[in-house]
Amino acid sequence: MQPHLVFTLTAALGAMGDLAGHERRGTLDWPGRSAILGLLGAALGLRRDDDFSALEALSIAVAVFDGGTMLRDYHTVETVPSAAVKRANSRPEALRLAGKLRTNTTITLRDYRGGACYGVAVSGEGLERLRAALERPVFTLWLGRKSCPLAAPVGARIVSAEGPEQALRHLRLPPWREGAVARRMMVDATLQDTHVEQRMDRATDRAHWHFVPRAVAVRAVCIAPEAAA
Repeated sequence: MQPHLVFTLTAALGAMGDLAGHERRGTLDWPGRSAILGLLGAALGLRRDDDFSALEALSIAVAVFDGGTMLRDYHTVETVPSAAVKRANSRPEALRLAGKLRTNTTITLRDYRGGACYGVAVSGEGLERLRAALERPVFTLWLGRKSCPLAAPVGARIVSAEGPEQALRHLRLPPWREGAVARRMMVDATLQDTHVEQRMDRATDRAHWHFVPRAVAVRAVCIAPEAAA
């Protein structure tokens, strides 16, 4: 038996990072390691260029209670020619300094998941500090992009369990999600796992958005959390 920090992530809209190009930014159907650690860092008040080494030492499992419905947003972007302004302090200033020079308007695609719900189990050092931070986060918590605020408090709690699957059975889902059952769980892959995927979600440099691949095991489970008291 070991302690696990368990909590729920649910939102009307979510965007779980995929390879991001200029014309399209997709979303996968569950939040990866870098997204979970980024959310924990936001709760603690860490910024992108702060030290995440303590968080990187944590083990994380994610259970999918509802992968959500795919939605696509057609996003209009106005860009300023690079020659128009060299060091603008902000986008509005860049547009103002560009003056009568012609700007470029393009349509880009943004993919989202509507109504997604996930359970997260974290093990390692400093769980009580993380639980307290999730209860009173320094920065607003998002499910991916800043346009995707959480729909409910995460309900973080520390439980003792043999592993993440058992720990996730102690989740407290939001009232409108009670009765939901998770059929998939993602964890770091081991030699015993048969269904292994590669996920580009281990951050090596958050300031410059550098990531490396990680072997992820997708396990079939049946996790039915307890009803809220």
